[in-house]
Amino acid sequence: MAQKSLLLQTVRAKARLRRLSRRTERTYVGWIRRFIRYTGLRHPRELGEREVAAFLTYLAAEQWAQSRARVPVVLTRQEVEAVLAGLTGVPRLVALLLYGGGLRLLECLQLRVKDVDLERGEIRVRDTKGGKPRVTVLPEALRRPLGVHIAAVRRRHDADLAVGAGAVALPGALAVKYPGAAREWVWQWVFPAGRWYIDRVSGERRRHHLHETVVQRAMKAAVLRSGIGKRASCHTLRHSFATHSPPGGPMTSLALRWPGATLAVATEVQVRRTSQHLVR
Repeated sequence: MAQKSLLLQTVRAKARLRRLSRRTERTYVGWIRRFIRYTGLRHPRELGEREVAAFLTYLAAEQWAQSRARVPVVLTRQEVEAVLAGLTGVPRLVALLLYGGGLRLLECLQLRVKDVDLERGEIRVRDTKGGKPRVTVLPEALRRPLGVHIAAVRRRHDADLAVGAGAVALPGALAVKYPGAAREWVWQWVFPAGRWYIDRVSGERRRHHLHETVVQRAMKAAVLRSGIGKRASCHTLRHSFATHSPPGGPMTSLALRWPGATLAVATEVQVRRTSQHLVR
């Protein structure tokens, strides 16, 4: 047990030395713990390629079984409206972006100010599940409420700077290459957390992005209040976005000027419906 604790402490120290995010650190530790449990609590020093291959085979079989049993939940447009009617504030705005732009929850919460183009109606999604950046639509009806929200975030950021805070975590080695970038407005989260935290390496007072459980709890409560009788989640809004955008309809493509990104398209029917029904 002492060896295992020392191992995890070493992993955490290495992760912080490399300036990895807290989420990434927790992910590494979680997978190491799972591997150790799978091997009967043996220390990884005693294990080799054979045990790793067996563990990966086990994971592949487990994932295959789960994927066969899981059927995505999709809401009708009326059900989406009923759920959205039960949301308010930031969770409602996030839910509108999930449905109106086809975003995953973490993709939305990890947006930086520079990723949102209100004038062009575009959202640049960089931290994607598949690792490929893309551009998606920002429905016109969401531009004003999102702009109002970002203006409020700017005022809070200015207040943070005034008391010596106002920093955020930066991706990769940007913090080393550009030491002052962590406090620049363009790098701030579109949906920041309500409280600061102290970075364990730099000692800076930072804000993380809003935690996903805030939106998930609000969504769960809204689904229950709506009475729709389905186990819908935040990701259900993304599934519904795809389902409600008929592939045979007229397409409106976004102009792509971002090297390395894939092009996201949204139907005119989808954008028009979002403008008319979702923001009221």
